Amino acid sequence: MAANGTTRIAHAFRRARARKQRALIPFIMGGDPDLKRTCALVEALSLAGADIIEVGVPFSDPLADGPVIQRAADRALASGTTPDRLLRALSRVTARIDTPVVLLSYWNPILQFSNGHAAPSPSAFVAAAGRAGIAGAIVPDLSAEEGVSWHRDTARAGFATMFLAAPTSSPDRLRRIAQLSSGFVYYVSLLGTTGVRTALSNEWADGVKRLRAVTSKPICVGFGISTPQHAAQVAREADGVIIGSAVVRAIESAAKMSSHSLARHMTAWLRPFRKVV
Repeated sequence: MAANGTTRIAHAFRRARARKQRALIPFIMGGDPDLKRTCALVEALSLAGADIIEVGVPFSDPLADGPVIQRAADRALASGTTPDRLLRALSRVTARIDTPVVLLSYWNPILQFSNGHAAPSPSAFVAAAGRAGIAGAIVPDLSAEEGVSWHRDTARAGFATMFLAAPTSSPDRLRRIAQLSSGFVYYVSLLGTTGVRTALSNEWADGVKRLRAVTSKPICVGFGISTPQHAAQVAREADGVIIGSAVVRAIESAAKMSSHSLARHMTAWLRPFRKVV
């Protein structure tokens, strides 16, 4: 297993602070357009200045995702991407980069995970992800209340787990989410599904402040951050900026490019975000 994932994520935030920047966290869908280009994208985003890279595990029923990421998941599944194949592909690139890679996966693929050597279980997923050099996971449909055993198992393995907080979360629930999260706390900037937005909600900054009152862990904001201007706005308050649908849409528009061309295209695309975060 690679070095402790929680430690690697903490180091990424320290490096960003030393540069007087916030952590830049782009999201891509694993297997979109295919696994070869996923690996090329991970390496390119690392070289382009991403502090942490979030890779989605494609799932047929992504409840929290809007149409852009749903289409990416459909393309990935159509290309034959499975959780096991994704981990085997990522293992070839995580060994070459210092940037921590975290997965975003719904609970069902984790619960049903098996690489053929063990019975399906979350512990099998964590073990395989650790061997692949993955630092941690975000599970959007696993609540803090239901995730106590997951937190215990991942903490024992040194595998970070990030729970989601939202504008509707009560102070007690924010405290619970923060206690169980390692790596960072993922704050959802708006209600509803992911997607590209023309403007950000006014509630996210108050939510970050409420989280600051109950935790000293890094707070990263995602959902709806679509432009460098959005990213700069969020970077004034949060420890990290997560860019999802906008990245995936840019990949979708360039899906016919070769691995090398797509990697160069996305490196240039990310550069304006890196300048302001």
